[in-house]
Amino acid sequence: MGIINATSDSFSGDGLGVQGSIARGLALLDAGADMLDIGGESTRPGARPVNSEEEIRRVEPVIVALSVRTGATLSVDTMKPAVARRAVAAGAAMWNDVTALCFAADSADTAAELGCQVVLMHMQGTPRTMQIAPAYDDVVGEVLDFLARRTEAALAAGVRRSKVWLDPGIGFGKSVEHNLALLADLPRLVALGFPVLLGVSRKGFIRGLDAAATAAGDRLGGSLAAALAGARAGVTAVRVHDVRETIQALAVDHAIRSGRLG
Repeated sequence: MGIINATSDSFSGDGLGVQGSIARGLALLDAGADMLDIGGESTRPGARPVNSEEEIRRVEPVIVALSVRTGATLSVDTMKPAVARRAVAAGAAMWNDVTALCFAADSADTAAELGCQVVLMHMQGTPRTMQIAPAYDDVVGEVLDFLARRTEAALAAGVRRSKVWLDPGIGFGKSVEHNLALLADLPRLVALGFPVLLGVSRKGFIRGLDAAATAAGDRLGGSLAAALAGARAGVTAVRVHDVRETIQALAVDHAIRSGRLG
């Protein structure tokens, strides 16, 4: 899954306007992306929220253009039901929600009505507060329990089981140690039986292991290592900025482990 940040305040420094986002989407598909995730509101630590109208203004034309020009599988990265509605009407087939349908009272009902695929992600706190001393007694157990409960809520609202994806929320209200524990125990999340989306690309926890990686662009090596860990654990997709490099790393790892090319 290639990342398109249609916002000026992306943590990774790649925020783009409408035309830049469309061009980036085409480039990511040329690089081999299977899906594109388009977001119009930054969820980096400390990010300020934007209203639905502004978010729609940023993402809707990008989704329309990419849907018409490519026919690619498109995802909208939003917590707002109103934005999800407009995005699906524009051509998106997936709603990637960092709040796991907790943001609004009608989030789960909206997901069921839209009938799209929906990613339920774990986050402790909000983007503005999530990295202020995150704490858990058992981070893996608590994340899995939260995702199981949110899955039950989505199904109870009418979301089809076949449409549900899970995401452990690496970097969303977690310390370096919490993130590493979740990555080490990914098979437990995969064992729940739902497709798993893993977002580790350029995340800040990599800086915790390499103090020199102060800029997001300095974290390619760590991003690839974490993506490989996810693939070995059986995740369904990795959400990345560097599509070509990730595909190459996954291909080499697969060839080594399988003993064959392709």
